[in-house]
Amino acid sequence: MPQQIRRFGVFQTAKVAGALYALLGLVFVPVFLIISMVTPRQEGVGPGLALALPILYGVFGFIFAALGCALYNLVAGLVGGVEVELAEGRSV
Repeated sequence: MPQQIRRFGVFQTAKVAGALYALLGLVFVPVFLIISMVTPRQEGVGPGLALALPILYGVFGFIFAALGCALYNLVAGLVGGVEVELAEGRSV
């Protein structure tokens, strides 16, 4: 039986998304540190930006997830939520 996602908790969803984006930003730190070591000082990415990347990813992930949830809640109130079909949990 299809069920609808009628509403997202904006703050809670944004916190989770922000944390996930911050963790994703950690993946790029080594890459940017290597780039900062091989480029001249006047050009390129400095190590400060490489270390700030997870924080920036987390902050922007939080902001855009909050905006996306708020917009979804508005639209879902007007036209209905996304339909999903859920299965009963089975023990393995």
